Amino acid sequence: MKLQSAMEYLMTYGWAILIISIVIVALYEIISSVPPIQTCILPAGFSCPSFYMSTNGVSDNIIINLVQSTQYPIAITALGCVTPESLNHMIPVNQINVIPPNTALDMPIGSNQTFNLQCYSNGTAFYGPIKSTYSGYLIINYTNAYTGFPNTAYGSVRVQVSSG
Repeated sequence: MKLQSAMEYLMTYGWAILIISIVIVALYEIISSVPPIQTCILPAGFSCPSFYMSTNGVSDNIIINLVQSTQYPIAITALGCVTPESLNHMIPVNQINVIPPNTALDMPIGSNQTFNLQCYSNGTAFYGPIKSTYSGYLIINYTNAYTGFPNTAYGSVRVQVSSG
């Protein structure tokens, strides 16, 4: 009788442990297959509907589509992708890779433009392996076309590195 009771005890707890183990493994698989959250948050008047970071094996560049919806037309004068927040690595418009190539960075209301921009981390060009994540600031220097006043917009970006 004692042997039967011991076997029932072991079987009951054995099945319970097996079911709990299967649930834990299933949850781990679900959680590990979820891609990382990628965000691009800009102040009112700007948005970035599409963006990604690619690597060429030497450096990582963010390719970002910037939409301008401020109250007035603007002229982009410089862009920066940095962490921590700093104006040290702002790239003047004549050195920015614009897609498609374009020398005029005047942006009418509602227009969009795609930029290919080097990101910096702690003062050096950012280079992370594929699937690593870059978190930093996107800084936009621009001039209001009507008033001529310069402005700076600060946003944040979190993006995973993908192959070029």
